[in-house]
Amino acid sequence: MKIATIGTGFIVERFLSAVDDVEGAQCTAMYSRAESSARPLADKFGGPSIYTDLNRMLDEADADFIYVASPNSLHFEHVRTALHKGKHVICEKPFTSTARELEKLRALAKEKRLMLFEAITTIHLPNYELIRQNIGKIGPIRFIQANYSQYSSRYDTFLAGETPNIFNPAFSGGALVDINIYNIHFIMNLFGKPDAVHYMANTHSNGIDTSGVVLMKYPGFIGEAVGAKDTESPNFCIIQGEKGYIEVENGTSCEAITVKTGDEEVVLNEQTNPNKLYYELKTFRDIYENEDYDRCYELLDYSCTVLDIVEQARKSAGIVFDAD
Repeated sequence: MKIATIGTGFIVERFLSAVDDVEGAQCTAMYSRAESSARPLADKFGGPSIYTDLNRMLDEADADFIYVASPNSLHFEHVRTALHKGKHVICEKPFTSTARELEKLRALAKEKRLMLFEAITTIHLPNYELIRQNIGKIGPIRFIQANYSQYSSRYDTFLAGETPNIFNPAFSGGALVDINIYNIHFIMNLFGKPDAVHYMANTHSNGIDTSGVVLMKYPGFIGEAVGAKDTESPNFCIIQGEKGYIEVENGTSCEAITVKTGDEEVVLNEQTNPNKLYYELKTFRDIYENEDYDRCYELLDYSCTVLDIVEQARKSAGIVFDAD
């Protein structure tokens, strides 16, 4: 599984660390607008070729997959270009700016019989699977709380008057799509599409959300997803049932889970690699090596459903992207 990357942000470094850990995976090329941005990463991870022309990389690089980690607003164009070049794609979340864009990419991937994955870590973690296996023990579900809050390293710059990509509607930024989307995946991969969704957000004068709460209504229970880039908080997920609860350490990272029913309390943990991206990449490698297009497209269809809900939530809060 030979991979070429687009982007040089911190997530690319974590992804390349996962590539080093996954047997059969190898990074062969990197694209960046400036070679100087990619050089430190290339030197650290075995010296893949560096390209400053994307089309040239897609034409020349020995790569099966393209990993897209560019700014959110560029995902659609970069994925579409890679698919047209006959490459499989792994795209960072959020998949695209709008559900309409993703529908076009899904159709293109299926038409060309290419694999297209969303790099959303939570749903591929071993401890997340343990939640699925144990959730029946806590009885009928009544409430889910998921909080992912992390004071952004770029928030002070934003407050000082600059507009980093992640806080810019032109680049499809904001707390919902950058951080709260993990919580939405956490809930939806267990329980499916909600009957109704509404987002209440703290918004900046430029219209972007810096934090907010998504309410998701299901038959018999409510999901609450909190995401913040303007404050710090312990991260957690709690699933509450009539016979007990499941508490998830460090939220959507699922570092351990506690199943509490009556007087019994059991702590479970099957994750041995601290890099969450390791597990998603291992899953994608297995699907690729087994040529399991059915599973790939099942995940892709699911990602389309999630993005549709995220877009509904965003628009309910009056948040508008240039891509709309």
